[in-house]
Amino acid sequence: MTRNLQAAADLSWTYLADNVMGGVSKGQSSMGEDGGQSFVRLSGDVSTENRGGFIQIRTMIDPLEPDIQGLVLKVRGNGERYFIHLRTRATRLPWQYYQAGFETGPEWREIRLPWSAFEPSGRLLPGRVAAETIKSVGLVAFGKDHLADVSLAEIGLY
Repeated sequence: MTRNLQAAADLSWTYLADNVMGGVSKGQSSMGEDGGQSFVRLSGDVSTENRGGFIQIRTMIDPLEPDIQGLVLKVRGNGERYFIHLRTRATRLPWQYYQAGFETGPEWREIRLPWSAFEPSGRLLPGRVAAETIKSVGLVAFGKDHLADVSLAEIGLY
């Protein structure tokens, strides 16, 4: 059962890129509408030059109940693989996160990402995500040189 499904365009998103650590990726976030479907869009040029390699939009979330099993997303994109990054009470350093990937295509599709799909970015983090510790959700183009173009219409919990 999906809970708290909401339009991604109604949330407050913050754009981040690798230039905060010397990278050269360039991107942007924007709001859009297509056929009555509102969405937030992340687009740009991801470059791994100068030890970079990401662009991201992030939203803070309210505390979750422990019985929540994962995220539900309605996404579309340019065929690249994209990622969701979670930050929790344990991710104290800027480069720490939990990551799960998903594929995109030109049509809107629903993606379900259970917490068990999220891998920690390093050994200092607990091995599993606990729903009640999650503080933010990020939509990320990451890890390789490519043109990013991904849209998120809805986000929810299950």
